[in-house]
Amino acid sequence: MKLIEPSDAHLVELMSWFKDETQLATWSGPGFRYPFDSVTFKEDLKLTSLPSFSLVSQQGELLAFGQYYLREKRCHLGRLVVNPSKRGQGIVATLVARLAVKGKGHLKVKTCSLFVFVDNTHAIRAYQKLGFEQSKYPTNMPLAGCIYMVSDLG
Repeated sequence: MKLIEPSDAHLVELMSWFKDETQLATWSGPGFRYPFDSVTFKEDLKLTSLPSFSLVSQQGELLAFGQYYLREKRCHLGRLVVNPSKRGQGIVATLVARLAVKGKGHLKVKTCSLFVFVDNTHAIRAYQKLGFEQSKYPTNMPLAGCIYMVSDLG
C-alpha cells in the first residue's frame, strides 16, 4: 500500500462511497455541499490547500482517503475514510500511520489529533486501538457532537 496524490478517478470513486447526506456529513463535517457534483466535491475537499492522499493497493485500487493540516500545534487528521468494500481489514491503521508520519514530518510536530462524531462508535474504537485518546479541546470546541482525540503515534 502507498499514499499518493488523489487522481480524478479516485475522487469519482470516493464520491460513490457516500450514499446520502448523513453519511457525507459524518465523514466531511460541516460545510460540505449535498447533493454534490465533481466540481463542488473537489472545491469542498479543499484539494488545493489541504494535503490530501489516496491510499492505494499495489494494483492501484483505491483503499482509503485522508487529509491533514496544522491545528492547535498538532497534525490534525481529517476526512479519513476506508473503501466500504474493504472495511474491517485493518486498512485504517495503515492510512492513519502513514498520514501521521507524513504530516508530522511536514508540519514539524510530534502529535496528531482528529475529530470524530460521538455516535460514530466504530471509528472511535478504531482510533482508540491505534492509540488515540479522548482529550479536552484546547479552546471552545468548534464542532458540536464531536469528541477530540489525540495521539503521539510512534
